[in-house]
Amino acid sequence: MRERLSKIWTAAISTWWTLLPKHERPYRPEAHYMRGPGPKWRAKHVAATDLAIILRAPTLVPRAALMNPRRMLNLFSAADADERRARAWLVALVLLAALVLLAIASSPARSENAEIATRRAAERTSFTDAEIMDGFFRLAFRAELQFDRNAERIRKFDGPVRVAVINRGRPERGAEIAAIIADIGARVAHLDIAITEDTGAANFIVMLMPKRAFHRTVRSLYGRERSRQIQKRLAPQCLSGIGKDERYRIRRAEVLLPVDADDFRFYDCAYEEILQGLGIINDDPSVPWTMFNDDVQMGFFDVYDQYLLNILYDSRVRPGMTREELGKMAREVLPTVRAFVAQCAARGRAQRFNHSYPGLTSARSAGRRAPGRASPG
Repeated sequence: MRERLSKIWTAAISTWWTLLPKHERPYRPEAHYMRGPGPKWRAKHVAATDLAIILRAPTLVPRAALMNPRRMLNLFSAADADERRARAWLVALVLLAALVLLAIASSPARSENAEIATRRAAERTSFTDAEIMDGFFRLAFRAELQFDRNAERIRKFDGPVRVAVINRGRPERGAEIAAIIADIGARVAHLDIAITEDTGAANFIVMLMPKRAFHRTVRSLYGRERSRQIQKRLAPQCLSGIGKDERYRIRRAEVLLPVDADDFRFYDCAYEEILQGLGIINDDPSVPWTMFNDDVQMGFFDVYDQYLLNILYDSRVRPGMTREELGKMAREVLPTVRAFVAQCAARGRAQRFNHSYPGLTSARSAGRRAPGRASPG
């Protein structure tokens, strides 16, 4: 921001000096070579030297004028008319530049997308325990498309999640992914998630590409046969996949996002696919309050899905747990989850985001009301 303001200031001064008529900036040799009385004269005649320089630099104001307001006015009135006009131009320019810089510095970097703001304003935020747990059982234990054996178990990361962003398209959306990751981290307790520049240390990869390269990237990641299954079953326009070990701990996740979608569809895809990569890998049209439904678009981390992710990453919920095991502790977990989600809302944290081993896949598909995005899960 400082560099940007500095460039604006330099350009403004340069433009003003170029446009200023020559008669408004006469050559005054005394401003360059004749610096007025020296130190000995000042010591003898004027005691208030510092004050005088502040009032009218570089020409020294006599001490008598400082003590007499009428003489001070006469002194300034006698200034050269061209000089006064030039000074007026400069003052006006400085004031204008200050206003512009103030507006730039105080304005938000980017306002929220209108479609996202509309959905956020209409969002339902109150749910019963039964509604929350029913959605969790439908979305966390199943997968939209599963390449290995079907086992309805909890799947989650059991350690730090480090996200690397690989950008192969334009516009540049790395900062937006970083903001989404920060938003998710702030809203899910017990989830240690952050961006890393070290792709070798990352266990969660977000790949950004133009739309035209999406299907080619899917083939390169999942192979020809699996990519055919993904296309046939899901017809995705954005995609997420996870790889888990024998204890159902997620060891690696990938998210594929086209960067040249419009802002609303980009955020809608990014939030859903990143959250599905954390373990809510299914989509279900029977749950109307969740983004994990191809007929529902959000573009932000809604309250209902905050409940689901906070249940999943509660420290008492372990990878590999069955429905029965989780059902027994639901009454114990839900009060803690509700308290944390309410705390997030109170703090105003709303911020207006497989390889060769067997894995699970999730994608946002082009639903009836969501042309242009897909998700297998």
